[in-house]
Amino acid sequence: MLSADTILFSLVILAGFYMAWNIGANDVANAMGTSVGSGALTLKQAILIAAVLEFAGAFFFGSHVSETMQSGLIDAELFAHAPTKLVYGMLASLLSAGVWLQIASYNGWPVSTTHTIVGAIVGFGLIVGGWQAVHWENVSLVVVSWIISPLSGALLGYLIFNFLRTKIFYAQDPVAAAKRLTPPLVFFVTGTLSLVMLYKGLQNVHISFNFLQALGASIAVGGIGFAVSLFFVRRMPVMHIASPEHNQLAFVENIFGHLQIMSACLMAFAHGANDVANAIGPLSAAITILQTGTIYSESVVPTWALALGGIGIVFGLATWGWRVIMTIGKKITELTPTRGFSAEFGAALTVLIASRIGMPISTTHTLVGAVIGVGLARGLGSLDMSTTRDIIISWCITVPAGAIISVAFFYAIETLLTP
Repeated sequence: MLSADTILFSLVILAGFYMAWNIGANDVANAMGTSVGSGALTLKQAILIAAVLEFAGAFFFGSHVSETMQSGLIDAELFAHAPTKLVYGMLASLLSAGVWLQIASYNGWPVSTTHTIVGAIVGFGLIVGGWQAVHWENVSLVVVSWIISPLSGALLGYLIFNFLRTKIFYAQDPVAAAKRLTPPLVFFVTGTLSLVMLYKGLQNVHISFNFLQALGASIAVGGIGFAVSLFFVRRMPVMHIASPEHNQLAFVENIFGHLQIMSACLMAFAHGANDVANAIGPLSAAITILQTGTIYSESVVPTWALALGGIGIVFGLATWGWRVIMTIGKKITELTPTRGFSAEFGAALTVLIASRIGMPISTTHTLVGAVIGVGLARGLGSLDMSTTRDIIISWCITVPAGAIISVAFFYAIETLLTP
C-alpha cells in the first residue's frame, strides 16, 4: 500500500504540471498575441516559436531557488509545528490556480498567473492561521498593480504608436522615414529587451549582473542590432502592389512585422524564465518538506522540476494557447504590425521601468493595457468594449476566485489525507 507521503509527492508533481499547462494556455499570449493579431506570424508559427523559446527559458534560466512563502504572503511560523499542512496548502494552491486559469483560458480571458497563485496562497493561509496570518501589506501591492499595470501600459502604447504615426505615416515620404527610424528603433528594442532579461530575468540563477553591467551589455547588443538593421533596411525593395501610397504603407508594415517577431521571441524566452516559478515554486517547496520534514525559507528547485514546468507550458500553449492569443491579437482592437509593435514595446518598457523602481506590476495587465492604449490612439470606437469589460471583470475576480477555490481544495485534501 502506498504511504501518505508517496501519494502526496505524486499529487504535487501532477498539480505542478497542471499549473504549468495552464500557464502556457493563458500567459504565453503575452509574448505572441499581438504578433498573431497583426499578421506578423501565423498562429502555427507563433506556437512553434514560443514552444522552443518558452521551454528554453524555463529549463535553462528558470529560478533555481524558490521562496517557500510566495512573495512573503503568509507567516511561515504557522507551519513550524505541522509542516505537512504547508504541503496541503501548496498542493491546494497549485490545483486552485490551475482550475481558475483553465476557466479563464477557456473563455479567452488573459489573467495574471501571479495574482492567481497569490489569491490561492492567501486563501489557505486564512484557513490555517486566520486574518492575522496574512501579510496584508504585500497583498495590497498586488491590488495596486491592478491599477498601475494597465494604465502604465496603455500610456506607453498610446505614446509609441502616436510617435510612429506622426514620424512615419504622416511624413511626406513614409518609406524614407521608416528607413531612417528603423535602426534607432532596433537599437532601443534589442537594448531594452536585453536589459529586461539581464537585469530582471537572470537574477535567480548563477549569472549575476548589477544594473550598470546589464546596461552596458544591453547597449552593446543594441549597437549590434542597429548595425544589422541598417544593413538590411537599406537593401529592402519597395514592393509594387496597387498604388504608390499602398506600396509605401506595405513597406512600413513589413519592416515593423520583422521588428515584432524579434520582440516576440525575446519576450517568449523571458516569460519562460520568469513565470515557470509560479508552478515550480510551490511544487519545490512542497517536495522539500516531504523529503526533509522541515520548512526552509528557501528550497532548491531540481532540474527535473524545471523541465516539468517547461514541458507543461509547451503543452498548454499547443493545446489551448490559441484562445487567449486570439483575444489579445484580434478581439480587443484591430492590430497591424506597427500597432502590435507599439503595444509589445510599450509593455516591455513598462516592465523594465517598474522592475527598476520596485513598482509592483503584472505583465499580462500591462500588455492588455498597451493594446487598449494603441486602440485609443485611433479613437474609442476602435475598441471592442464588451471584450474589454469582460477582461477587466476577470482581473477583479482572479484573486478572490483563487482564494475560494484554494480553500475548497485545502479542506478536501486535509479530509482525505489526514490519518
